[in-house]
Amino acid sequence: MKTDTKISAIKSWAKALARPAAEFPLTQLSVKSGKIPGGLRGTLYRNGPARFQRGGMNTGHWFDGDGAILAVHFTDVGAAAVYRYVKTAGYQAEEKADKFLYSNYGMTAPGPAWLRWTKSVKNAANTSVLALPDRLLALWEGGLPHSLDLQTLETQGTDDLGSLESGSSYSAHCKRDPITGNIFNFGITQGASTKLNLYKSDSTGKIFQKATVALDGIPMIHDFVFAGKYLIFFVPPMRLKPLPVLAGISSYSESFEWKPELGTQILVVDSETLSLVSRGETDSWFQWHFANGFVKEDGSVAVDFVRFADFQTNQRLKEVAAGETRTDAEGSLWRVHLNPQTGKVTAAEELLDQPCEFPIVPADEVGQDSRYIYLAMYRPDVDIVPERYGAIARLDTQTRNLTIADLGENRYPTEPIYVPDISSEKGWIVTVIYDGNSDSSEVCIFDSEGLDRAPICQLELPGVIPLGFHGTWKSAV
Repeated sequence: MKTDTKISAIKSWAKALARPAAEFPLTQLSVKSGKIPGGLRGTLYRNGPARFQRGGMNTGHWFDGDGAILAVHFTDVGAAAVYRYVKTAGYQAEEKADKFLYSNYGMTAPGPAWLRWTKSVKNAANTSVLALPDRLLALWEGGLPHSLDLQTLETQGTDDLGSLESGSSYSAHCKRDPITGNIFNFGITQGASTKLNLYKSDSTGKIFQKATVALDGIPMIHDFVFAGKYLIFFVPPMRLKPLPVLAGISSYSESFEWKPELGTQILVVDSETLSLVSRGETDSWFQWHFANGFVKEDGSVAVDFVRFADFQTNQRLKEVAAGETRTDAEGSLWRVHLNPQTGKVTAAEELLDQPCEFPIVPADEVGQDSRYIYLAMYRPDVDIVPERYGAIARLDTQTRNLTIADLGENRYPTEPIYVPDISSEKGWIVTVIYDGNSDSSEVCIFDSEGLDRAPICQLELPGVIPLGFHGTWKSAV
């Protein structure tokens, strides 16, 4: 009863994070309302941190929770879901010890300070997923991906994609070229000479091309853009102080310094050769996520992303794990136009002047001029400081018309995923919602052309899915 009283006293969205999430086996889902569209066939995969407490201790940041994967399989007989933790070596060791053993992005390893430098960083496997023909990869940008069974989500171990070395990092934000099927990604090698490692894989995930680009200091690069002929990286003006991290005195989160005088560096890479085309510099900003990028008719490149004034967003995300946000640090959707041959910004415009995040475009339009951007945002007229996103929306980049799905009070969506219908030209938006009113989770399916209408279908999930990060869709055909 004490636990229930404590949970009921916190913010509605925080209840989903206040206790370790419980796995559940493959379970047929009940239809709460509506009907599953006949052309919706395939699997939704979602990843996110699901455990923030062990042995009476809490993690230091939202990014530190152990990753757990939700799979929702849509077939001719309905929908069934399974939810499982990624059984990393770190997860298994801490599960056995019933306490934290490792450092992570927002926390130092427990124990005497003089021994912390000997502790490795735990691969949380908690950020995103990549669905390959024969396996699912759980992605975390600080280490190797973990391979899982596509149906059961059983963890099969780390995956080197054919050529990644032990200790390498493979970002959580890979990009798939919808025309060739090739997959692009990156990782960072820290040290006296920091390197941006570039990877190109075939559609099976096997890496067949690599390259490196030198970086100044140790920056934070979370995401990048595939823009057809180019890969675009924005390097924000922040650098890691490595010694406190190496000594175990402070975490990565605490050791990044914001240095606006450096400006934002722009790296343009040829997507065919993986060679550096240009390196430019522009105003200072920070970004976590990009929506898309594409080459315009005049040869310039447009890049759409959520832009933050500085790195205060990190403090706000740290507060999410504690269940109470106090820092006002939100970003808005911007489009930057740049000359790829020089890396110089030629124009910048705000596409949407409202706080938002998790922007996406349909997978088959990545790297092309996509008219619609889907994103998560706040419900109208709410105090955003203590709240989390309570709506999803579609922005028409041509007309700037915004269509919002207000999900109701104390109901919180994950990133919206665009799903093509296998039997028509229609598209659906699928999201997982945590309902703080009933302390339950559900899958909601919307018509992509009518987000402001009631969902086409709502499916009850057998357990609570904590607020997570990123997902993907794998079609049945």
